[in-house]
Formats: sequence, structure tokens, C-alpha cells
Amino acid sequence: QVQLVESGGGLVQAGGSLRLSCVASGSIFSINAVGWYRQAPGKQRELVARITSGGTTNYADSVKGRFTISRDNAKNTGYLQMNSLKPEDTAVYYCNMVVPPTFYWGQGTQVTVSS
Repeated sequence: QVQLVESGGGLVQAGGSLRLSCVASGSIFSINAVGWYRQAPGKQRELVARITSGGTTNYADSVKGRFTISRDNAKNTGYLQMNSLKPEDTAVYYCNMVVPPTFYWGQGTQVTVSS
């Protein structure tokens, strides 16, 4: 079994920055893709950013140029650096990791951006 624990969320003013972390523990041989998703009240969960095992990244158009996803394979950890935050970035952010043969979700961390 694999557990994902996220941290780094909080309350920040518009224009500020936060760095989210997601640490995986348990029976891990390798981690394929790492993704960050978010879900705002009344909305569907959406992909924010994703990074493959080879380092290829993709981002939602709404966060391009402001957010950066990265990973530390030695630490089984994924990161999401969020800069120039906007009130519309307010949501619960979830980490997702593909650990063959399945995938796992973190518990979510709240990010609130005040105007």
C-alpha cells in the first residue's frame, strides 16, 4: 500500500506564492507520473500540472507561466511551486502519483488566495 501526504497549503494574498509538497511512502518500486489537481467549490476536479518519470511537464493553460511542477525521485516527492497566485486559484489541491500497477491520491490541501 502507498500513502501520499501533502503539505504547504494555506492562506495567501493575491500575488503571493506557495509551494506544495507531496511525499509518497509505502511499497514503492518506482513512480511514473506525478500530477497536481485542484477542485474548487461547486466545480469538477481539474488537472493543474503533470510531470512524467522522464521529466516531461504539461500545465493547464490557466497556470502556465505561474506554476512549476517538479519531483525528487530519491525522496519520492513531488512539488508544485505556485507564484503570482490569483483568487481564482483558490481550491483544494490534490496530489496524484502513478505507482504501478495503480495510482494514488493524497488527502488534499487547501489553498486560499485573498484579493
